[in-house]
Amino acid sequence: MSSNYVFSLQPTFTQGLILGQLSVIFLLGAILRYLFFDSSKNPFETTTYHPQFDKNSILRKQNVETLSGAELEVPESLEWFNVLLRQIVDIYRLKLRDDIPGIEGDEIARQRIEAFANKIRPAGFLDQIKIHSVDLGVSAPSLFNGRIQPKESDGLALPEVTEFDAVYQDTLSISLSTSYLFNYPTTSFARMPISLTISLSQFKSSLSITPPAPGDATPVLTLNISPNFVLDLSTTSLMGNRAKLANVPKLHELIQHQVRRVLAARATWKVVLPGLATVAEVKQELQQEIKQDQLS
Repeated sequence: MSSNYVFSLQPTFTQGLILGQLSVIFLLGAILRYLFFDSSKNPFETTTYHPQFDKNSILRKQNVETLSGAELEVPESLEWFNVLLRQIVDIYRLKLRDDIPGIEGDEIARQRIEAFANKIRPAGFLDQIKIHSVDLGVSAPSLFNGRIQPKESDGLALPEVTEFDAVYQDTLSISLSTSYLFNYPTTSFARMPISLTISLSQFKSSLSITPPAPGDATPVLTLNISPNFVLDLSTTSLMGNRAKLANVPKLHELIQHQVRRVLAARATWKVVLPGLATVAEVKQELQQEIKQDQLS
């Protein structure tokens, strides 16, 4: 009878190899069972980890729905918008100078403003305008006191209007010279030289932003300046050739009145919303509104 057995009281190499493999398999099975399998009857109640996405989304929804009206009425700081507005104004200044700093950029801005001034001047009354210097300023309008004004018309709720108060104080100025033309008894019978420096002291107004109504054919965002704005300009002037008149009060009043009139005439801006309307459609609608106002 053979005396070679797999198991015996005295351990052999074969027995140790088999026991080692069994212990590794048992340990691996225990680890897999502990980490990945759940043998409880109600696994979703006893599992240690549960995904939190759905729970958090429900909590967020409840927080939004239960947000009180008083919290919604708390005024928000407009500092972030003022910083953004300042950066936008700085970009316009740079583009007016062709992104060129220093004296060379100042000269480019001066030439552009001079060309625009001569383009819009009344040629029958003013000679060529010479722009001597331009200060484009270093600041931007500052907005504060934001508020929402609901509107109703014949019981119909209109889009809520957002209003702001605005203040603009800067070093904005322009220095120019021209001549006033006297066309009697003949054309350009005489000229009166005029030198002017106009500076902005202060501008104050309330601004309103109106979103488009749901039924608008051409939805636009409308920005309005209050007609009761405050405009303070500082002017220095010289009139005449040999005998000069300095700082004539009537000339200051005339300039301030004309600037106010231009601002009041252009106090409404319509911003075309991408994908909802085109510039041509908005212009056509504005022309129709002007015609209706003239007929009425």
